[in-house]
Amino acid sequence: MKESWVDIRGGEAFVQGMHISPYEKGNIFNRDPLRVRKLLMHKREIMRLVGQTKQQGLTLIPLRMYFKGPHVKLEVGLCKGKKLYDKRADIAAKDAKRNIERAMKEQNRN
Repeated sequence: MKESWVDIRGGEAFVQGMHISPYEKGNIFNRDPLRVRKLLMHKREIMRLVGQTKQQGLTLIPLRMYFKGPHVKLEVGLCKGKKLYDKRADIAAKDAKRNIERAMKEQNRN
């Protein structure tokens, strides 16, 4: 589910970029694991999500998958992307943490 998103085209919802492993005991007719899959949603729900994504600049992403009887359900959520300065702050924090760990490891050796 990493790096997957939901696209709405023609009043229908499609999940893209989601990798679902093929059936191991299948044959040559197995489907592509990264194919686009159509989601079954109510028309009113799709229109509400379209309005929110266009108006507020949000993105639809899958949060979790679960089985309910013979069906697989996908929980979808609205999210806001990171700004460039947020990404820079996260990268700086990771670098600082890595430097601290490296210094601690070096100090423990001596």
